[in-house]
Amino acid sequence: MKKLYKTLIPVLFLTAASCNSATGQTQNGQNQQAEPSTISSGQTAEAVFAGGCFWCVEADFEKLPGVIEAISGYGGGHKKNPTYQEVVRETTGHYEVAKIIYDPTQLSYEQLLEHFWTSVDPTDGGGQFCDRGNSYRTAIFATEEQFDQAKASKQELQNSNRLTNPVVTPVLQAGVFYRAEEYHQDYYKKNPGHYNRYRTGCRRDARLKAIWGG
Repeated sequence: MKKLYKTLIPVLFLTAASCNSATGQTQNGQNQQAEPSTISSGQTAEAVFAGGCFWCVEADFEKLPGVIEAISGYGGGHKKNPTYQEVVRETTGHYEVAKIIYDPTQLSYEQLLEHFWTSVDPTDGGGQFCDRGNSYRTAIFATEEQFDQAKASKQELQNSNRLTNPVVTPVLQAGVFYRAEEYHQDYYKKNPGHYNRYRTGCRRDARLKAIWGG
């Protein structure tokens, strides 16, 4: 179950604002797809980010012009074909991640990095917003071609004095990406009522505004 700070979320939100309470959906299905994280040389390219609840990461990136699709999944762990319940119980070492498929002629990796930074709290090493635990930490999963650029972007942010506290988000080597169960995909579109209650109750946008301004 999502680990919620009760000081952040009123008791009435505990059911409505839980990122894993997808009513009426099975949550124990095995994942069907494992893919290496790669960057393409054709019409599309890929990037993988961990930013807390993948419903929110997916929603935040899919609004960007040039993003073709964002796919919720799991990355950075040691178990093959992890299930959602295993990941949130923190038995697999995985992060919740989103794979961003985008058109590099419309949107650069540098622009994706900037959007990522400003859609998370990169100073929080214990999770994101109301979701606590290792599976909700932030990370950039970079390919060999992306790695130096991602590291430079992190250093630039650290040197910019835009943030009061140190940037703790790691840049990690991209590995196998496991697509999450289908009920998680486009959750913000399929279940907008629950998604919006969760996002508001988790105070994600309020915290982002406090960190980054309007």
